Amino acid sequence: MVKLIEYSDRWPAEYEQFAARLCTALDRWALRVDHIGSTAVPGLRAKDVLDIQVTVAALDREVADRMLSLGCVQLAGVWRDHRPPGANGPDQDWQKMFFREPHGERRVHVHVRELGRPNQRYALLFRDFLRAHPPMAAAYGALKQRLAAVLEQEDDYSDVKDPAVDLIYLAAERWAELTFWRPMPGQTPCPEE
Repeated sequence: MVKLIEYSDRWPAEYEQFAARLCTALDRWALRVDHIGSTAVPGLRAKDVLDIQVTVAALDREVADRMLSLGCVQLAGVWRDHRPPGANGPDQDWQKMFFREPHGERRVHVHVRELGRPNQRYALLFRDFLRAHPPMAAAYGALKQRLAAVLEQEDDYSDVKDPAVDLIYLAAERWAELTFWRPMPGQTPCPEE
């Protein structure tokens, strides 16, 4: 069952604590670390799971080893993000490494993506668009709440939610063009892009 809770003022601080640990463990391999997903949007209801994006130059063994040294758990297999309609390019544009928090710690999903890939940009643009458009964030939150109430399986929730996210993303792309959008800065302890 999917459980959404009201936005928590503690989420940004919890993100900053974990992000600092990621920056230390990954050192120069972390080009930037960002709080993404619903917990990164003030006022938005969300699952109490922090989504964090680590941007790297390449999805290589060194990055995975450093994540594992932190105690994070790597979920096996090749991970790909959902490809939105109209997205061109190779499948590798949507690949990522996916980790969970160290055992017994606060729930965290760490998405490791390559700099400049569409999936790396997608997460940042989606977050920034919702932050800049509170009515859109509120509508998205209402949809998520309705889905959580009627869908019992978390996979079903994600499968139904993805097309709605794509609709928001398409509007965000237009906004990005009109505003010459650039991602907000990443976590400060990491080297700059």
